[in-house]
Amino acid sequence: MLKKIFGVLLVTVFLATSVYALEIGGVKIPDTMNAEGKSLALNGAGIRTKFFIKVYVAGLYLGQKGSNAQAIVNADEPMAVKLQIISGMVDSKKMQKATMEGFENATNGNIAPIKAQIDQFMGITFGDTTKVNDVFDFVCVPGKGVEILKNGASKGTIEGAAFKKALFGIWLGDKPAQDDLKAAMLGK
Repeated sequence: MLKKIFGVLLVTVFLATSVYALEIGGVKIPDTMNAEGKSLALNGAGIRTKFFIKVYVAGLYLGQKGSNAQAIVNADEPMAVKLQIISGMVDSKKMQKATMEGFENATNGNIAPIKAQIDQFMGITFGDTTKVNDVFDFVCVPGKGVEILKNGASKGTIEGAAFKKALFGIWLGDKPAQDDLKAAMLGK
C-alpha cells in the first residue's frame, strides 16, 4: 500500500513539474504555448525591472529553440511573448508609455510606417485597466498577424510583418527594453 501511495505521489509530482518549465519572480512559466494549432516551446524568460522594481515577467516561445535575436525578430513563423504583470505600481498609462518607448527604440525612431498598428495595439492591449497578475500573450501567426490576448481572452489581431518585427524588437532588438531580459528570453 505504501509503495502504491509513493508511486502515485511520484507521478503527481512529475506531472505537476512538467507543466511549467520554470518559476521566475513567483510566476510559473508554462513550458509550451499554442499558436493556431502549432506547439511553441519556452525559449527563455526573465524579469523586467525598472528602478529596482520588478515590473513583469516575460517569456519567449518559439517553434524551435533559438538564440539569434535578429533572426527571431525577422522570422515569419509562429512565435509568442507571454508577459505577466508582477508590480502593483504598474497601470495602463505606465505600460503605454514604456511600450511606446520600446516601439521607438525598436524602429530607430521611425514609427510612422506602423503608427496605425501601434495605436490599435495600444488601444486593445492597454486601453482598459492593467493590474497585478494580468497576463498578456502576443502570438505571431504568419499570414494572420499578431493576436493579442489578455488573461486568455482574444482582444484582436494586428496585421503586418513590420509591426510584428517592431513588437518583438521591443525585447529582442538592438535597443531592447532591458539587456539582461533579452539574454534571458534568448535562453542565455
